[in-house]
Amino acid sequence: MLWYLVNLSIIVIFILLYIISRQTNKRWSKINDYLGQVTNTINSVRYGNLTAQINELGHPSYQNVTESINRMVETLKDREQMVVEYQTELMKQNKLLESVINSLSDGILIVNDKFNILRATPKVIDWFGTKGKDILGKNVNEFIQLPDNITVDKAVNQDIFIMSTPTNNFVLNSIRLNLDEKKRYVLLIKDVTNEREIETLKEDFVATLTHDLKVPIVAEANMLEFFLNGTFGAISEKQYTALTNMKKSNKELVELVQIILDTYKINKAGITLEKESFELNKFVKDTIDEVQPIAENSGLVINFIPNIEEISITADMMQLERVVKNLISNAISHSNTKEKIDVETNIDKNNIKISVIDYGQGISKDEIKLIFNKYYSAANKFRKIGTGLGLYLSQQIVKAHGGEITVNSKENVRTEFCVKIPIN
Repeated sequence: MLWYLVNLSIIVIFILLYIISRQTNKRWSKINDYLGQVTNTINSVRYGNLTAQINELGHPSYQNVTESINRMVETLKDREQMVVEYQTELMKQNKLLESVINSLSDGILIVNDKFNILRATPKVIDWFGTKGKDILGKNVNEFIQLPDNITVDKAVNQDIFIMSTPTNNFVLNSIRLNLDEKKRYVLLIKDVTNEREIETLKEDFVATLTHDLKVPIVAEANMLEFFLNGTFGAISEKQYTALTNMKKSNKELVELVQIILDTYKINKAGITLEKESFELNKFVKDTIDEVQPIAENSGLVINFIPNIEEISITADMMQLERVVKNLISNAISHSNTKEKIDVETNIDKNNIKISVIDYGQGISKDEIKLIFNKYYSAANKFRKIGTGLGLYLSQQIVKAHGGEITVNSKENVRTEFCVKIPIN
């Protein structure tokens, strides 16, 4: 009996195990089917098919996972649509920007730290005499020439020569890009041929005109001198005063014409210095003595203040005298307070200093930036004769000596022009 019960129990257990096994296999089969769909959906998404979805399998335990994956796919689909729209808009903007850049009259290049060309606009490709992509990777120095002491990355308003376009004038500016650790430079090349030709024509015209004007003005000065000396007979006191004023105006005209001619010569050939050794204080005093009568006619006195003992300098005496006279003349013109004008000499490190100080209306900060520009004249503001070339010429002369002119001014208080020139 006992053995019978044991056998029966074993049979029941096997039956139960068989039933459980079948149920488990069915469940695993459904799980495998579900996992298969998940795998297929994920693979579809992976390869760009964002329309893939997991079908409902009817089992509530899979519902949350199914909905989450399907929502994720829908979100990816929406994001992809946004990316496509952004890319389309970006391409439109890039095309617009490229069209604008390509339409510029200036040429633009992008080069790396070795100055190899990474990109170039059609203007540059045309000037360089090459074709499209043939220019990429080549060194920019194969196409242009710069002065020996200038490199591409240091070029600022630098004249360059383009070998394939030898008849034109070009100016180069280099700008470093700070986008990443790699060095990149934007090179802006401007064709200034027309501007240079117009400038040359203008200067040639002005030089010819002023040269032709100088002859009758000088003849007029000689004639006025004859009248004042009584060569043509006695003149009245009123006539003498009128002729004296005419002579003064005539002298100013001669000086203006000469300044214009000198500016033209400097622009054409530069300044040639004839240096010699001379004593600084004596030179300044002699120059002041020459212009002292002009200052006295304006009710001014020029004081010479030597703050150093006599020192010998080497410079072009005639050109330096022109600078000092010009600065003193400006001081006389703008010293409307009828006060003194001070001229001082000093030494600053290895430079001699000649300072001309007036106590008139002064110069505004905005004007200080402009007064050395060619043809800018503050005199027009005060209805006085002047072209602005005097200060321009003075600056060029001082630069030729390796020095500089500085300006320090406080309106309606004082103005100081300081010439600094190396001692040796």
